[in-house]
Amino acid sequence: MFKRLGNLIRGFFGLFISGMEKRNPEALLEVEKENLRKQIAKYNQGLASHAALCERLMSQVKQCEAEERDLRAKAAAHLKAGNCDQAAEYALRHQKAVRDLQENRAQLEQADTTYKDLVRARDVTVKEAREKIEALKASLNDMKIQQAVAEMNEMASGMIGSIGGIGEIVKATFGD
Repeated sequence: MFKRLGNLIRGFFGLFISGMEKRNPEALLEVEKENLRKQIAKYNQGLASHAALCERLMSQVKQCEAEERDLRAKAAAHLKAGNCDQAAEYALRHQKAVRDLQENRAQLEQADTTYKDLVRARDVTVKEAREKIEALKASLNDMKIQQAVAEMNEMASGMIGSIGGIGEIVKATFGD
């Protein structure tokens, strides 16, 4: 029974708020604009954080590439010089550097894909919000037009009533 009473109260509040929105569509339009600004700010903040992650991964990939080249050259040089122990040590470090490089490249690719997905999600959200704002503007303009037409009709009906009917005009102009 309390659940039904709660539903009834929520229904009354919903009707009240709907009525307020209909009476003041400019406020609703401003709320939607503010919501859009907040959403864009959140998306941009997330994109900036993710872009920083991508930049860090790119830096790591470049560093790993340089380390991999250096270790390969050192292993080859020690092998030519006949230092087999040191060549083997550099070869093992080179293998680890190659694995790290592959892992960092995979992470970078995944981060780049995620970044592009976030940009698309932001663009879709912005497009939907703009469409909603445009629809609110259109309905606001329609309401203003309807209000102006109603005022004109009211003025016109007042003018006809004050002038009188056609019969009175003919009598006043031509007499009986």
